[in-house]
Amino acid sequence: MKSFGRRAGRALALAALATTTAAQAQAVQDQSVPESSLDIPANLQIFGKLDPNVRKPTAIVNDTVVTGTDVDQRLALIAFYNNVPVAKVTGDERDRLRLQILRQLIDETLQIQEAKASDITVTEAEINQAVARTAQSSFHTTAAQLPDFLRKVGASDRTLKREIEAELAWQRYLRRKIEPTTNVGDAEVKGILDRLKAAQGTQEFNIQEIFLRADASNEQQVFANARAMLAEIQKGQRPFGDFARQYSEASTKGTGGDLGWVRANTLPDELAQAAQGMQVGQVAGPIENSGGFSILYLTDKRQVLTADPRNAKLSLKQLTIKFPPNTTQADATARASAFATGLRAIHGCGTVEKSAGALGAEVVDNDAVLVRQLPAQLQEIVLKMQIGEATPPFGNPQEGVRALVLCGRDDTQAAQLPRADQVQDQLEQTRVNLRAQQKLRDLRRDAVIEYR
Repeated sequence: MKSFGRRAGRALALAALATTTAAQAQAVQDQSVPESSLDIPANLQIFGKLDPNVRKPTAIVNDTVVTGTDVDQRLALIAFYNNVPVAKVTGDERDRLRLQILRQLIDETLQIQEAKASDITVTEAEINQAVARTAQSSFHTTAAQLPDFLRKVGASDRTLKREIEAELAWQRYLRRKIEPTTNVGDAEVKGILDRLKAAQGTQEFNIQEIFLRADASNEQQVFANARAMLAEIQKGQRPFGDFARQYSEASTKGTGGDLGWVRANTLPDELAQAAQGMQVGQVAGPIENSGGFSILYLTDKRQVLTADPRNAKLSLKQLTIKFPPNTTQADATARASAFATGLRAIHGCGTVEKSAGALGAEVVDNDAVLVRQLPAQLQEIVLKMQIGEATPPFGNPQEGVRALVLCGRDDTQAAQLPRADQVQDQLEQTRVNLRAQQKLRDLRRDAVIEYR
């Protein structure tokens, strides 16, 4: 697949040109044929018209109806998850979302149908138990109150139950039909353990991913949707995993898009390059890769079989000085400067209380704090400190200024090789996910779908 950057750049350039010289943009068209395995002639002619955005998002999937109400209620549910009133989702954005939701509902229908064809059922009681857990964890209400709650936001418990049924049915199908035939030999496990030993010190990344399928017909639309989703994620109002469960079209959606610990050489080149340039806690995307676009969230990184200094356990004393209401930035800076001067009088944790009294600061002890639990800027500072030293002041005029004094540090030992059974479980799960993707592609290919 060619680089999306080149194709998108050309498309955006044509769009910009169209706003000023529409007649020229309509008269001159790109007749080149993208590289692919399809036998598509140059200078092709389109016979007839097709605008997928005009089609109503309603379908019959192997005799199972997906109605416009199903789509609208799922849209309302997604809008609620994103803290956006569904009435504000209008125009082209609403049309794009409804078509994306329709694809998701079709996949869910195919998953439920395939499970039933294999005599796999999910009982009403099991669905209700899952709904009760979701009501408490995601909606902060009870199962009895949930239907009224969802109706008020334009959704329904039916759409939630459908999503839960599809997830449970597909998981059971994979356990019964895919997992038993996914074998990992002892030689493979030994080979992985040998490679782990050889890779000691290599960097690994703990990544969550949202994958959105795209092809030539909807590439720009999916790219725009991914950018809008990225903007919502960066607001930090919902966990990344919630977006992955709701939107991702990868087999990892059920686990919040969790890819686990991976090395760069096991990722597609585009994702590997992005991961290597990311900091812990950063989100990146949309990243084009085979078959669509990805949004990545780097939750952690480490070096193989190497002690991670960020796992060190710290004993700290925190000093805090608070500012009066309406303190200006200039006054806060001056007080922070005086605080920093006073911190130099600290010589070991035994003198903290005395120095705090002179500075008018509060002292709080914090034991068993991991370096990785601190903000990234403080991690770098603390890792370079000696016992008894204090950080520079940090804070803001509204909440006051703080400093940390390092009283002790317990470093961790180097990580041990995983056990053979752990390697086997992880390799089996990877293969199950891959076969699940292949199975879903086969179901889509064989399905009889009538759009209305």
